[in-house]
Amino acid sequence: MFRWDDVPMVGRAGELARLLAHVDRAAEGRTSGVLLAGDAGVGKTRLLDELTARAVEHGVHVLSGHCVDLGEVGLPYLPFVDLLRPVAADPTLAPTATAHPALAALLAGRPGPPAPPPGAAERGDLDRPLPHRAAPQPVDDGRLQLFEAVASLLCELSAAGPMLVVLEDLHWADRSSRDLLRYLLARLVDEPIAVVASYRADDLHRRHPLRPLLAELVRLPGVERLELAPLSDAEVRDLVRSLAGPDGGVPEATVDDVVARAEGNAFYAEELLAASRRGETLPPALTDVLLARVEQRSSEAQQVLRIAAVAGRRVRHELVSAVGGLPPDGLERALAETVHNHLLVVSGDGRFRFRHALLREAVLADLLPGERVRLHASIAAHLAATPGDGTAAERAHHARESNDLPAALTASLEAAEEAGRIGAPAEQLQHLETALALWSAVPDAARRAGRDQPRLLFEAAAAARKAGELHRGVALLRSALEALGPHADAAERARVHYTLAQALDRIEDLAGARRESEAALRLVPAQPPSEVRTWAVATAARMNYSLGRMADGDAAAEEALAAADALGLDSAWSDTAVSQARARGDGDPVGTRRRMEEALQRARRSGDVDVEMRVLYNRATVAFEQGQIEETLVWTRRAAARARELGQEWAFYPAELRHLQVMALYVAGEWDASLAEADELARVPEMAAHVRAAGLLVQVGRGDPAAVERLAWARGLAPRLNTHMLLTLVVAAAEIDLAAWEGRPETAVEVAERATRRLRELWTTDHLAVLRLSATALAPVADAAAAARLVDDAATADHWAGRGGSLVGAARSAVDVFTAAVGEMGIEAKAWLARVEAEAARLEGRAAPELWQAAVDGFGFGHVYEQARSRWRLAEALLAAGDRAGAAEQAGAAHEVAVRLGAAPLRTAVEALVRRGRLDADLPGVRRGPDPTAVLTPREAEVLALLAQGRTNRQVGAALYISEKTASVHVSNILAKLGANGRTEAVAIASQRGLLP
Repeated sequence: MFRWDDVPMVGRAGELARLLAHVDRAAEGRTSGVLLAGDAGVGKTRLLDELTARAVEHGVHVLSGHCVDLGEVGLPYLPFVDLLRPVAADPTLAPTATAHPALAALLAGRPGPPAPPPGAAERGDLDRPLPHRAAPQPVDDGRLQLFEAVASLLCELSAAGPMLVVLEDLHWADRSSRDLLRYLLARLVDEPIAVVASYRADDLHRRHPLRPLLAELVRLPGVERLELAPLSDAEVRDLVRSLAGPDGGVPEATVDDVVARAEGNAFYAEELLAASRRGETLPPALTDVLLARVEQRSSEAQQVLRIAAVAGRRVRHELVSAVGGLPPDGLERALAETVHNHLLVVSGDGRFRFRHALLREAVLADLLPGERVRLHASIAAHLAATPGDGTAAERAHHARESNDLPAALTASLEAAEEAGRIGAPAEQLQHLETALALWSAVPDAARRAGRDQPRLLFEAAAAARKAGELHRGVALLRSALEALGPHADAAERARVHYTLAQALDRIEDLAGARRESEAALRLVPAQPPSEVRTWAVATAARMNYSLGRMADGDAAAEEALAAADALGLDSAWSDTAVSQARARGDGDPVGTRRRMEEALQRARRSGDVDVEMRVLYNRATVAFEQGQIEETLVWTRRAAARARELGQEWAFYPAELRHLQVMALYVAGEWDASLAEADELARVPEMAAHVRAAGLLVQVGRGDPAAVERLAWARGLAPRLNTHMLLTLVVAAAEIDLAAWEGRPETAVEVAERATRRLRELWTTDHLAVLRLSATALAPVADAAAAARLVDDAATADHWAGRGGSLVGAARSAVDVFTAAVGEMGIEAKAWLARVEAEAARLEGRAAPELWQAAVDGFGFGHVYEQARSRWRLAEALLAAGDRAGAAEQAGAAHEVAVRLGAAPLRTAVEALVRRGRLDADLPGVRRGPDPTAVLTPREAEVLALLAQGRTNRQVGAALYISEKTASVHVSNILAKLGANGRTEAVAIASQRGLLP
């Protein structure tokens, strides 16, 4: 019988055409990507084989990689090792690969040598916690260099011609491989490369780590998701007949049975047909069908399959030989039998793999528990004896599955070390946590690990912070405290306490941070000065300043600065200087900058990356708060480059800097760059979700329908990240803006009030962000009040005046609290306050062009969009005051910005104002409002004017000396011409169209 691979592909013509279109796009010099989804066995591999063959026929270079299922233990970058290995093995391509030193370990399939640590004398030995640090010093793990090296290598290879990169079984990909794929698809834009990645859609449960990545990737330009649906019954029928061979010979009843049972799954159909041809009773489940084929083989072949199933999707000949215990000739016969019967196939690298993952899963599930444990133990022993045949991660997996917990602990720690060296912090944390889970079951765990459990917990917490998993880091630090106990060394306990305080501060738990900081201070005396005490008091200064306890903050800061100088602790001095400058430097901007510059120099001298990033973040923040947007971008770009250089892109401060850069670009009117920055490398760590969420501001400002989906994603994080105030603020701001443009004032008010309450709870003295929330929510509320007044609906107008009044009150209260506790507001806050006051006047029915001019001037510091939005309202106020020339000028300026930014809602609003007011603004494609007589008859125009005054039909008739019935007819005509459902709506539409006098 023919194999599925041997016959022409059945169906899939449309899907193949779409994939080939992406290859054609790559041939034209544009990077392209496809995420190929489908259930297990539906035909993804067959389709990719066909695509590969077609691509090769057209001179496209193809690289393929496969992911492997190792349960919870990941093999970092395995699919990329797989696809790049042929490059290293090809004599013509090897020089290109070896030109990238960062790829040496990757191409060899094993971790490289440890990265050299920073050369700071203060840093000390990384194998033990540093007494003067909040956490061990980060090491340059080469993560960015590795990512960039892979990208560069692909670009260089594609320079010779278009390239197709195929990644299979992405649902099994480790996190580092997912991050690298994300990086490549975001990084490669105008390169002749097409990337096709397949995954099992039926394996993706709600919390599968691949789901958020897929949602991110499909938003990238040139990337699409292709769902491989089951074959139709007719296509399965054609497939079955093709598989039967040229002479046919398959009874129609058999074809019907296969079609009915396969349910569109091509692999199911092939296996069912194979079983039927041997006269077997067709089992109801595919697993039984697969095992029926396995059980037809010899005992030696079945033994080989069992070993291969336990070893993984791919297995080396040497491992099967070592574990199986078969004589050489018997092993060769068994392997030949499995290959000839299409159970195993030989990969290009000489390894054996299951023809389909479902076959391996079926064999694995059929193993008895004792047999599975024995095989895992044998494989673990072989890997331990011959380290070159596998990685520490594989040894850890097999040792754990064989219940050899001591060996699993040792291998997990080795795997963590390897993951750290090759820039896979998530896998490093995973392996460390595996070791911690095994700790209590291994009697000599401390001896094997070379450190005690509290120190390992501290190390894992540092890895968690490096990977952006802040909440996990907090949990690990708390476990470290518990493991230390109350009678442990006071300095060790103090170090964990102040590190925990800093971690809690980063997740907005200020009360908890204060408790931990105070606990650290109680454990170490002020005299004699020590590194632990210096860091404890430096942390206390930060906590007190955050809580508005200025006197206590000053006292702690002075002690920390003096001790840091005495002990030569530059990093502690820098950290404290930043805390003090941010808390006390508002009145002396020049002095603040000078202090921060010294702090930056000292932080770099110390080699403390975390403190250096904190200084850079605050330096950029000061510039942003002073309205110096270009300078802000200089600092954020400088910091981002430094973070990439150090492999620390998603630690706390680098993530905050990326968010600040997204916001600064948005303010500067560089919306394309802002959105690109928000989406670039947007990734799993939830505490960095505000970076991607900030892209909502551009999407909502442009009226992009995709904003709704991103908003739903961001809202979904709220239950878990209710203390992540920056995420709350950016989501609330976007949601309010969206409601405002859609004319939903009640939603805008509810969102603003909810966010304001949360903001006051977490930031008691500095919640000036309420100004923005209130100002933007007031816009639709004032619109609703104005519409009610237009039809003399006093009750509705009063309702909205009351709702808006509470927003105005919240904004003014925030200003009072801030000025009393901190001092003068920054330039942006003043601009938002001017907007609040202007909206408050509009809420009361006052045009107040002078207040809107103040808002325009306020946003003149560089907030391009908000200044344009204020100009729109200023034009509206000037028109109401009779200054038509001024209104036209402001409308024209607002329109120019709206067009440049692609801000469709603002552009539409400005154009409606120009038409309604019949302004001579000379906007491209926009004519002044129509003459009422061009739409309505003179009598209808008179009736409409009376309707706008709230007159009834009877009152209209009396005023115009016509009958009530005639007035009713005119009203009906007006409603029909305007497409309105009622009198109030008709008046509103007429007002927008300039049909009212």
